[in-house]
Amino acid sequence: MMDLHHLLFFIAAGLLLNLTPGPDVLYIVTHALRSGARAGMVAALGITAGCFVHIFAAAVGVSALMAASATAFTVLKWAGAAYLVYVGLRMLLAKAPAAGEPSAMNIVAHEVHASAAPVLKRIFFQGFWTNALNPKVALFFLAFVPQFITPDMTNKPLAFLLLGLLFNFNGLWVNFGWALAAAWLARRVSAVQCGMHWLERGAGLMFIGFGLKLATSDNPAR
Repeated sequence: MMDLHHLLFFIAAGLLLNLTPGPDVLYIVTHALRSGARAGMVAALGITAGCFVHIFAAAVGVSALMAASATAFTVLKWAGAAYLVYVGLRMLLAKAPAAGEPSAMNIVAHEVHASAAPVLKRIFFQGFWTNALNPKVALFFLAFVPQFITPDMTNKPLAFLLLGLLFNFNGLWVNFGWALAAAWLARRVSAVQCGMHWLERGAGLMFIGFGLKLATSDNPAR
């Protein structure tokens, strides 16, 4: 069993990593700014669900096989990169409201309240695929979690699974915090509301950049 000191260190390291801005945080914050805390928290749930795919895969060795296979890594890498670019293009090409029309944020907020299920379902699954199709997430778990598994642990796959689940559970609350903070900012800072369309375009460009970076990356395990 892991002693309390190592467990607390694992939790602290995981929280710091989850606080670091990246594609996941950008996705959550963008939806929270546009549609409020509820949409941001659903985005966080989708991101977290995508992480579960990699945690379970790594625990049973699938991710290790992928890390050792250039072909498997490349296929998943291109699928993930294409999806990130797709999400970025949707943000980048979103139409700005005409003069006198409601802002983009108000339109989406109205959609969330008027027909919540379809809109929130789309937000959830976009977040899910953003993580599930990213091989770097799988390799992250393979690199990070084993550092906290001691050689004397009898059931290492179970230990990996439990630590991965703990990391994901703690990360969910951090992501909820990002969503709530972004929604609070959007409600109170008028400049954010007025510039929402340009913020969304900037987020779209960043997602495209994340996708291109992933597409041109090498398998770090090789």
